[in-house]
Amino acid sequence: MVRKVQLRHDYAFPARAVWHVVTDLDHLRTVTEGLLAFRDLPSGQIAEGQTLDVQVSLLGRLPYQPYRMRVVRCDGEQMTYSSSERGIGVKTWKHRLQVIPADTGSQIRETIEIDAGWKTPLFVAWARFLCRRRNPRRVKILRQFKNGGRPR
Repeated sequence: MVRKVQLRHDYAFPARAVWHVVTDLDHLRTVTEGLLAFRDLPSGQIAEGQTLDVQVSLLGRLPYQPYRMRVVRCDGEQMTYSSSERGIGVKTWKHRLQVIPADTGSQIRETIEIDAGWKTPLFVAWARFLCRRRNPRRVKILRQFKNGGRPR
């Protein structure tokens, strides 16, 4: 059973700065803190063709389990990426994200296709919750950088 989650998030920050934050693995750790804990997650920007074999703990309290993330596409010019992921009870988690310049800053558009068998509705709810919780944390990171500085 495959279900799709579609989300949009507006940011009052330049698209390039937002792109940098959403593609930086160190920021992934920051924006999911308390919700997910990672082991073996490298640092730096994601890259097309990259495969990340990590250990993930839900809420940082449940036992760590293997999780694989493969970056299928990553286009910095178009500010879009897609990944294919699996693990911790998920058969497939296909994530597509695009950062789009807007009059007031930028917008993130995300689509996540999830197949977790009978648990799919639970993972759909989790995906919505997780993506919504990440955005205020991204804003906090972006606010630290004024005058178009690059977020670190």
